[in-house]
Amino acid sequence: MPPVDVLVVGLGPGGGSAARIAAQGGARVLAVDRRAVVGEPVQCAEFIPLPMGCHARDGSVYCQPITGMTTYLPSGMGHDSDFPGIMIHRGAFDRAIARRAEQAGAGLWTGATLVGLDPAARVARIRRGKETHGVAYRVLVAADGPHSPVAAHLGLPALATVQTRQYTVPLLKAQQKTDIWLSGDYPGGYAWLFPKGTQANLGLGVHKRLAPDLKAPLDALHRTLVRAGRVGPEILGRTGGAIPVGGMRKTLVHGAVLFVGDAAGLTHPITGSGIAPAVISGERAGAAALACLRGEDGALAEYDEEIRDLYQPGLDRAVIRRRELIAAWRASALDQDAPHRRGWIAFAEYWQGANQEHTPTASEEWTLP
Repeated sequence: MPPVDVLVVGLGPGGGSAARIAAQGGARVLAVDRRAVVGEPVQCAEFIPLPMGCHARDGSVYCQPITGMTTYLPSGMGHDSDFPGIMIHRGAFDRAIARRAEQAGAGLWTGATLVGLDPAARVARIRRGKETHGVAYRVLVAADGPHSPVAAHLGLPALATVQTRQYTVPLLKAQQKTDIWLSGDYPGGYAWLFPKGTQANLGLGVHKRLAPDLKAPLDALHRTLVRAGRVGPEILGRTGGAIPVGGMRKTLVHGAVLFVGDAAGLTHPITGSGIAPAVISGERAGAAALACLRGEDGALAEYDEEIRDLYQPGLDRAVIRRRELIAAWRASALDQDAPHRRGWIAFAEYWQGANQEHTPTASEEWTLP
């Protein structure tokens, strides 16, 4: 196997973006993904904010606009807020980014699994089919999700996560708002409905140490919406996965390895949104890799600093709010509106008190109280 300048592990939006930028800059790039088809299976609610719209121009990616959000509190009160964005077909979204990387000259391997890593020698062992290849690299971009195998091979701690479960169901009346439910039934998370034309993504996320059964509360919400005439009883698809909720890793750079997206812990610990930071961090990582290859001292450290400046304050606030929500759950207070108003981005209470609170340092990790 010839050596490469940049090895990208994972072809989600972060890895695809890193591969594209590096290849466009003239680097020899190999991007590998353990899945047989990039973007499949889909494991998210498929919403992106408006600034990401440039990645949804392809007709296979774009689904419908989202104009707002209605948040339902335990009291039954609904709170409307602006929430502009776009519903996408996530699998097509990931493939479109990967296709642009390939067009720029990156090599793409699907069905390829990282099985070994020697960071000192900068050699990765990749199993593809019946063969295992030793791939020498100069820079490695880890874009391999919340359970990052790259991190495991480096001996780094696992990220704290919540589990999600999602159904695709018929949507009986078109809508352009998403619905959010906050309740003690969903400790450490929330439930959602995101419309996609004639269908909707109906799901929830919870901390499995607090509520190990995701199926029962999701089925109950589904039945409630069926009775209300909002969705059909059929379940057209099922999916689920893990979302990192502990904030950013202590450092995003380990030698010649850069972490991006979910693998870096950039997913928002309250909302679970992670597509935009994955794309942005992937692009910045690709640029940092090019600078490193050109011999620019400190290029990788500057990547860590730049991403930390962009995301650390918001992630730290969200980690604090998660701690408060879990404390409220332990005190049996999540049947009240107040802790949810403080713990959800749609309410003014979420943004209050920044100057009076302790902000965790980059070295602090979130754990259950």
